Amino acid sequence: MKATLQLRRAVRPWVEAAQARILLGVSGGADSMALAAATALEAAAADVELVAIIIDHQLQPGSNFVAQRARESLNKLGISQVEIIGVEVDLTDGMESSARRARYQAFEAASLKYQPDYFMLAHTKNDQAESVLLGLARGSGTRSLSGMAPANGIYIRPLLGLDRECTLQACAENGIEPWEDPHNSDLAYSRVRVRNVVLPVLEENLGPGIVEALARSAKIFREDADALDNYAQRYIEGITPHDLEVTGLANLPKAVRVRVLRMAILAAGAPLGSLSAEHLAPVEALITDWHGQGEISLPGGVKVVRISGRLSLSK
Repeated sequence: MKATLQLRRAVRPWVEAAQARILLGVSGGADSMALAAATALEAAAADVELVAIIIDHQLQPGSNFVAQRARESLNKLGISQVEIIGVEVDLTDGMESSARRARYQAFEAASLKYQPDYFMLAHTKNDQAESVLLGLARGSGTRSLSGMAPANGIYIRPLLGLDRECTLQACAENGIEPWEDPHNSDLAYSRVRVRNVVLPVLEENLGPGIVEALARSAKIFREDADALDNYAQRYIEGITPHDLEVTGLANLPKAVRVRVLRMAILAAGAPLGSLSAEHLAPVEALITDWHGQGEISLPGGVKVVRISGRLSLSK
């Protein structure tokens, strides 16, 4: 039961810190079923209530059967409270992103209903490594390269320090037959290509330990991004976000200045997650490459214009 013990040690601090209830995001796959098995054992000892949330994306025939099978497996693990939530995936920006958005909307609704102390998700070290590589391929910044946070509000990822081999072994130790999502072998999806093609090639040519190294890099990136975000936050707390003095911004390191601009634009009304590097570049140019540019339009109807040495933001 070595793998199960590793998982139990990973979830134990969160179970012990919970006051009453923990939600578990479960798909029926190896990672989430291993998380459920370990958490059920720890919660029983700590007298913490568990509620499993299964999201049926309804993207393939028989998805309801998969959800029902996962519920039966959870019941055998001693988790009696299981809710299956069917969602409609609105395909607007690719299958992966659209499904994720629908899933987290359902998670938010479940959180409002059950008021948990924590909502545990089963992402592993492998998922973290894949996220870093996808961020590199997109040319993303430090925050994106930092991957997934171990804790983000009520959302907890206790398995980020463990690999997928550990969750598979834990399922075997507990007599669990995990479901294998056919999408996980479909090379049409970028994450699947990273998992099944890119990472094996890197392992073959650079040696073992690539997943560990990428996950370690994500941790370093996250620490750096947190430090820069804190610097920018302290700066913006001392100014008026919709009326920025250009000279002060020009004196900031670029990594901090761009963060200050992003925070100011979001404060002016741009939707969270709507700003890309392409949006911020012309705003940055109002400070570092000023030659009389006109007003800049940004997501959410936010306007930025330079007037008399100041950046004015309005909606």
